[in-house]
Amino acid sequence: MRARVEAKLAKLRRELLTPTTKGGGGAGEGFDVTKSGDARVGLVGFPSVGKSTLLNKLTGTFSEVASYEFTTLTCIPGVIMYKGAKVQLLDLPGIIEGAKDGKGRGRQVISTARTCNVILIVLDAIKPITHKRLIEKELEGFGIRLNKTPPNMTFRRKEKGGINFTSTVANTHLDLDTVKAICSEYRIHNADVSLRFDATADDLIDVIEGSRIYMPCIYVVNKIDQITVEELDILDKLPHYCPISAHLEWNLDGLLEMVWEYLDLCRLYTKPKGLNPDYEDPVILSSKRKTVEDFCNQIHKDMAKQFKYALVWGSSVKHKPQRVGKEHELEDEDVVQIIKKI
Repeated sequence: MRARVEAKLAKLRRELLTPTTKGGGGAGEGFDVTKSGDARVGLVGFPSVGKSTLLNKLTGTFSEVASYEFTTLTCIPGVIMYKGAKVQLLDLPGIIEGAKDGKGRGRQVISTARTCNVILIVLDAIKPITHKRLIEKELEGFGIRLNKTPPNMTFRRKEKGGINFTSTVANTHLDLDTVKAICSEYRIHNADVSLRFDATADDLIDVIEGSRIYMPCIYVVNKIDQITVEELDILDKLPHYCPISAHLEWNLDGLLEMVWEYLDLCRLYTKPKGLNPDYEDPVILSSKRKTVEDFCNQIHKDMAKQFKYALVWGSSVKHKPQRVGKEHELEDEDVVQIIKKI
């Protein structure tokens, strides 16, 4: 019964959040920010926690700062140049409790947050746990899963044969009746469900919905100049936390290093024939897609068609240089020279 109710709630929430086409009005002024650079990072938090100050200090972009709430009413973009990568930083308006249900401008704020590679949840050091739980609830309600990986399960619809449920591990949350109850809420009567971990009803609902986004998140605890050293020591032990003071510029370098680590990017240097490598302008790739073919496509879409082989210097090869093909996986700070067909 509980699983059936959770599935029904997930469906109703999706219908509530799906924008209607009737009437005028788009996403709102400033919210359709063109994605630029190698990655996008979003600042999310309640009003007056220091998001605009942090954007001003990190990027030099002006975002109005004041002592009253809701100073920022639209999305302000800025750019950070770090380790050769161009990272777009978005200062999103403060969200309020109930944002996931459309209160305030919460829907536009969280919709923009879904397009980011990493989310920075900015918290006030005086009340971090309270804010943290509320913001997590709002983002979870909008299908954003923070610091989680997609459930290790397979769900495949089929024409006939009913619900087939298999698992390679012992299950404490799901059984065949629960799976059937959840599927029936989505009017799915024929499907294969295969589990490779001890999944919950929420995991199965997420897989059926198919619109969930799994995103790394850093909890940026701002205004640490207002708390004691003992309180700071406690915060320092929590996972995914980074204590800072944006106003006094404390630990901003540590925050940038942590953002770089969570973005999980790979820097690759080009080497024209007969010349030294270009260390000033690296090609930036995601660590999940870093083959020589991805490298070629990032430079120009026609380069892969003219590709003959590549010479690589760096940690991904045994010899310096080594001749490799399109499928070769590159590593951070490799030097690549592309040899084209004549």
